[in-house]
Amino acid sequence: MSESWEQVIGKVADDLSAADLLALARDRKAAEHRAAADLLLVAARWADMHPPESIHSAATFATPGCEHEEPIAGVGAPLVAEFCIAELGAVLGLSSGAAKKLIGHALELRHRLPRLWTQVQSGLVPAWQARIVAETTIHTTPRLTVEAAGFVDAQVAAVAGRVAPAQLDRLVAEAIKRYDLAEADPASDPEDGHLHVDPRHVTINDEDVHFAGTMRIEAEVDIADALDLGHAVSQGAAALKALGSTESLDVRRAKALGDLARTQTSLDLSSATATEPATATKRDTADLPAARELVLHLHFDAHLEGVRTVFGPTGRMENGQRLVLLDQVKAWCGDTHTKITIKPVIDLTTEQTAPGYAIPDRIREQVVLRDRTCVFPWCTRPARRSDIDHIVAYDHDADAEGRPQPGPTTTSNLACLCRSHHRLKTHTAWHYRMVEPGVFEWTSPHAHHYLRDHAGTRAFDTTPPDRQ
Repeated sequence: MSESWEQVIGKVADDLSAADLLALARDRKAAEHRAAADLLLVAARWADMHPPESIHSAATFATPGCEHEEPIAGVGAPLVAEFCIAELGAVLGLSSGAAKKLIGHALELRHRLPRLWTQVQSGLVPAWQARIVAETTIHTTPRLTVEAAGFVDAQVAAVAGRVAPAQLDRLVAEAIKRYDLAEADPASDPEDGHLHVDPRHVTINDEDVHFAGTMRIEAEVDIADALDLGHAVSQGAAALKALGSTESLDVRRAKALGDLARTQTSLDLSSATATEPATATKRDTADLPAARELVLHLHFDAHLEGVRTVFGPTGRMENGQRLVLLDQVKAWCGDTHTKITIKPVIDLTTEQTAPGYAIPDRIREQVVLRDRTCVFPWCTRPARRSDIDHIVAYDHDADAEGRPQPGPTTTSNLACLCRSHHRLKTHTAWHYRMVEPGVFEWTSPHAHHYLRDHAGTRAFDTTPPDRQ
């Protein structure tokens, strides 16, 4: 049996001196940079092979949901036929979004940042550094013209790509001012010619749930609002400590922020310390709306002990596909006026069928629970936000013409696809089949094969390794 590359390099490394090991590490790092530069070149060439003109039928432009020109780099860079992106991403083990970014960076560098592109291809600047610059010049508001991007390119290339994020932002601002890009924008600041963009936002990263059952919140607010919020959180943390909490200050501040989000819960807490602390009874609050609207889809194994249902200690949270402890759920749902909905267990192995094309809620829920995410290779978009696709297309004329229905609305012929991959499957040569519940085999237009199941995606040549 032949040795793996890891075994060979391990044996070689065992015989090397310290100086030789350092030289080997340097060579491998240089090879990594060269491979990244080559990948940008491949991505740019792939885009060249798939211009908008590669969409063969002009009629498809007018067909709802069909392929369209996809601008993924700045002004002056060529457009790309949208559906080519997924196939490059699939062979690289990337999501379509990540592949789109790779192609966009390659086109931005080659067409709008040519000096930096040359430095990447010559090995002077690592590809990852150049891609940071490209990402910035692509998404600047207002959009940089070719001339403005060229100015940034010249400045960055002069220092061989060694530019800090703050310096890069200043260069972009200077380009906006130098080429009068902000003057035509109503949001620009007439005092200094720089674009003023209102940065205020509150972003809840509900797609990234920590194993501890937490989510990250990012916000940019007015100074006065920030100071008021800081004061309220500090006061709430102090109140929790006064009420006997032994948790850390950071945890109490986080809980205080949650109390601010649940106004009525905070009022209940206040009533407990008010003039009549003992009068806050169930009767007093019976008509109040639920203070917390907790929308989480959680799945736990359970069994019966007599007439009592016993849940397992760990379960799965659909949000973020993370494990969750039963004790955590009890803590989340234990606050005042929490509304809890328990849905009946759905057998994911039972075949369900409906007449016609429409997918009833009972089947939709079963497919969502089975698939968990979009089933396209490498895609992680939640199934609950995806379309339900007929794997074999439903024939709307079959019944009228007395033919058997080739694509019935039945569990084994349905799968979750996010909107972009649903369109991809419908309008290109990508096709797939379900080999068992929740397991799908995909074939790309260039005959690459992928197996997608709950464990993720694997590429294979003709037959999956576990089916040979």
